[in-house]
Amino acid sequence: MHEDLEKIVVTAEQIDTRVRALAAEISRDYAEVGELTIIAIINGALMFTADLMRHITLPVRLDCMRVSSYRDDTSPVQKPQIIDTLRLDIRDRHVLVIDDILDTGFTFERVMREIRSLRPATARFAALLEKKARRAVSARADYVGFDIPDEFVIGYGLDFAEHYRNLPYIGVLRADCQNPPEWS
Repeated sequence: MHEDLEKIVVTAEQIDTRVRALAAEISRDYAEVGELTIIAIINGALMFTADLMRHITLPVRLDCMRVSSYRDDTSPVQKPQIIDTLRLDIRDRHVLVIDDILDTGFTFERVMREIRSLRPATARFAALLEKKARRAVSARADYVGFDIPDEFVIGYGLDFAEHYRNLPYIGVLRADCQNPPEWS
C-alpha cells in the first residue's frame, strides 16, 4: 500500500474482476446494435476505459471529453466546465459515457446534457465508482463498478492534484496528505 493512503477500498484484483463483468454486461446489452461509441471523461476515466474496452466484444469507436470538476480540491465544483469536447459525430450512434466516479452528479448532469444535444440514438453512463451519499442532483449510472463510502479516494485513474493516478488500486488519501504545502 502507498504510504499516503489511509486504507485500500478496492483492490486491483477486485477492479479486474468487476471490469470484466461490466464488459460482459455491456457487450450483451449492445450486441444487437453492432457498434458502440465510447466517450471517456479524461483524465480520471482513462485507466477504467482502457481496461473495459479490452473486454468488450463488439466494435467500438472511442472519443474523449475533458471536464474540470475538482480543480485540485477534495470536493467537486457545482458547475463543471467542458474543456475539450468530441471529435466524432455521435448523431444516431449508441453512446456509452464512461467516468471514474459519480459523486455529486454535477459532472454527470453537464456531460449528459452535452451528449444528448448531439442526438445519439441512445446515451448511457458507466461509472467505476459511485458515491451516493454526496448526490446533489438527480443522476443515475446505467453501469456501476463499486459503491463506495463518502471518503476521498485516489488511484486507478483518480487523482489528487494530478498525483496518484497510476496506483493499481483505489484507496483513501490520508487527511494530512491533502493540500501539502509543497504542492501549493
